Formats: sequence, C-alpha cells, structure tokens
Amino acid sequence: MEKTTLPNGKLIYTLALLSCTLFCFGGITIVFALISYILARKSEKIYEQNPNAYSNISKIKKGKTIAIIGLILNIIIVGIAIWTLVTIGWDAWSDEFVRRWNEGLQNNSR
Repeated sequence: MEKTTLPNGKLIYTLALLSCTLFCFGGITIVFALISYILARKSEKIYEQNPNAYSNISKIKKGKTIAIIGLILNIIIVGIAIWTLVTIGWDAWSDEFVRRWNEGLQNNSR
C-alpha cells in the first residue's frame, strides 16, 4: 500500500512559521497560529484513523509545535500592548509615538 501525505501539511507549517516570525506586528498573526493549530489537530485526527496510510505526520507535529510557540508569542505581544495602554493610556502613548516619529523625520532629513 502506497503512503500518501496528510492534507494541509505545507499550509500548517507555513502559517506556523509566519506566526512566529511576524508576531511583532501587534499580535495580528495570532490568526495564522490558530488556523495552523486547528488544521494540525484535524490532520492528527485523520492520521489516528489510519496511521499506516500517511507519511508526513512529523511535519504536522512540527507545525503544531511551532503554532503553539506562535500563539504564546502573539499572546505575550497582545498582553504587553494592553498593559501599556492601561498603564499610560492611549493619549500618552500616541503623543510619545508622534514625538518620536517627528524626531526620526528630522534626523533623517539632515
């Protein structure tokens, strides 16, 4: 019997890697990590039904592990953003951002 690959193996791995590498963009990539994790769970359930028919379970497990790491990183970033906004407030944060933005523009225009 010829072994086939589990569905969405490349997608799971790619989304998990994207969630880990792009987590610094405000936690937006938590969506990638969640999708990757859910797809990995579905693929693992398919594998459990017939383990001898599929060959890429190791890639699925790696993708799932990376997705969990991506979830943790994204949750930390969202937590830091919420903590910062709660402690200093939106007005102080945006004023500081605008001040630093203007400093950067002045420094780069020289």
